[in-house]
Amino acid sequence: MIIYTHADFYIEVHQSEIPWLKLFTTVPYKELTDAPKALRMMLYEAVETIEMLMREYYQPEKINIAAFGNYLPHLHLHVMARFKEDSYFPEPMWGVKQREAALKLPPCEPFYKKVQKALQEL
Repeated sequence: MIIYTHADFYIEVHQSEIPWLKLFTTVPYKELTDAPKALRMMLYEAVETIEMLMREYYQPEKINIAAFGNYLPHLHLHVMARFKEDSYFPEPMWGVKQREAALKLPPCEPFYKKVQKALQEL
């Protein structure tokens, strides 16, 4: 589900037990340094904004930010709120599952609206 669209990038929700957003460039650059500097700066500001809002709204133990692309060679960034009680913590979400979890988190829709509003103001 896409929650934000800009001419140069968009943000989609990764379905998971944790709050997890992914930022994709509209042009399928392979690496971060392939993107123009202005776009890289815009992506950084968006990631920083999402991190601050995730910390405020969900109060996680940690925020994970990642840039992979081994399976999908299109520049994209992951921003994830991590909790000691989530199924994988302290492992990465791609790691070995540590436990069965049933997180009790606030609803995601108000968070998405906060992200949309904040990014429109950048």
